[in-house]
Amino acid sequence: MNLKNNTDRTFITRRTKVWLIICGIVITLIVLKSGKAVVSYTSSDKYCVSCHIHPMADQSWKLSTHYNNRSGNIIHCADCHLPPEGHGYLFAKAKHGLKDVYGYLFKDSAKINWQEKKLLENAKGYVYEKSCLECHQNLFPVTLSVNGGNAHLFYTTSHEPLNCINCHLNVGHFDKNVIHAHDTSFGVSITATQNIYTEPARVGKFENFNEKIPGSGVSFDMVALNGGTFNMGSPEGEPLRKPDEGPVRKVTLSKFWIAKNEVTWDEYLAFFRATVSQGRTEGQVVTTKKVDAISGATPPWGAPDQGWGKGSRPAITMTWHAANVYCQWLSKVTGKKYRLPTEAEWEYACRGGTETPYFFDGSPKDYTSTGFLKKLFGTDTSKIASRVVYKVNSSAKTRDPGSVRANPFGLKNMSGNVAEFCLDFYSPDTYKADSTLAVNPGGPAKGPEHVIRGGSFKSDAKDVRSAARDFTKTKAWLVTDPQMPKSIWWYSDCIDVGFRVVCEVDSITGQ
Repeated sequence: MNLKNNTDRTFITRRTKVWLIICGIVITLIVLKSGKAVVSYTSSDKYCVSCHIHPMADQSWKLSTHYNNRSGNIIHCADCHLPPEGHGYLFAKAKHGLKDVYGYLFKDSAKINWQEKKLLENAKGYVYEKSCLECHQNLFPVTLSVNGGNAHLFYTTSHEPLNCINCHLNVGHFDKNVIHAHDTSFGVSITATQNIYTEPARVGKFENFNEKIPGSGVSFDMVALNGGTFNMGSPEGEPLRKPDEGPVRKVTLSKFWIAKNEVTWDEYLAFFRATVSQGRTEGQVVTTKKVDAISGATPPWGAPDQGWGKGSRPAITMTWHAANVYCQWLSKVTGKKYRLPTEAEWEYACRGGTETPYFFDGSPKDYTSTGFLKKLFGTDTSKIASRVVYKVNSSAKTRDPGSVRANPFGLKNMSGNVAEFCLDFYSPDTYKADSTLAVNPGGPAKGPEHVIRGGSFKSDAKDVRSAARDFTKTKAWLVTDPQMPKSIWWYSDCIDVGFRVVCEVDSITGQ
């Protein structure tokens, strides 16, 4: 009996395998016969639009030069978002298809940050360089402008990898905020105000004060910090730290004033209107000893505010040089000594008297959103999101300073919103070279780049820690600038760095 049952089971198992093999062969034959049609259909514009439901996908494509152009030729979705056949076409299609299926089954499209998906660093994963070059084989057509020719020459001769979408990010999906010309009207309009200040704030003692910019209706708050000794840098046991944050060193600072908020567009545009250099070429001398002889920025290319709005939002896309000249101008019109903060002053102000990773409780491991499990299950952001504008709560753009709580010193957005320029040159070994007690340290004497601190609306939680360091990347941030030489005033490829100012106590008599 047992022998018979075993024989029956063996027969059934073999028969099942035979049928599975036959079914597999039949399905394979069907796919091979109809596969081309299936692949073609699932790469059609109609199919792509039916699946990709991000706002204005179809409309913005039809308004772009890839659809609405003089030749009447249409660049289809798959022409950009898949590589050419023979260059991993089917693999890429399968990869993106699996992502689409996962998103359809497990994600709520209404909660996806579409603004963040449009950023260059994210778009690079969905636009293929080989596809761009497959269509645009002649990079120097007779209709190309001089600036375009310079840009394409730089692209073909650069030793560093560049992408076509560095310059042409919005040709496939129209964006009304993108301007490919000098924006000569930028900053010209002035917001109506009843109060035009005729003199700066008078400061009689070392306390918080509200500075007034003469000739404008703009003012901003300065916070008095008494200085002292603190531990600068992160200890080796701090989660997600980087090597350039240590070793921890004792630093002593004299008292100073620092701005409550990052320099706003209202503040920066007061400088821009007073000093704008409409006809001046890049590279000329920009300052003299006379106030009205300070030459400011030339008109920008495009919209530096990215269409997000100006007002009390932090000013962005200006270079370190431009921020430094702003401080020189502000010093002259107010009679005080304004400058960028040193890296030590910045970290002291950011910490607000704390020695933890943030000026509030919590571990970077708990707040970070990097890693598969974090992306799958999410993180508890209730505490950090009320104090820092960063990747999770920013909607991929800057926010008004009133959207977060202040740190213990009464300062806002030290840890996020936009990263901030410091006065110091950057070196990864700064702390090692000066590991003893330092008094009012100013960083290396020279270097190719400057320190930036604080993280931004693009940053993960690990990069908005009080000790996190970064630096300017001048060459990379000017890739798409069409001018030769490159601008000394505006970064063409950096939208998340700004600055705040420090006022020196010794510049005000009696302090």
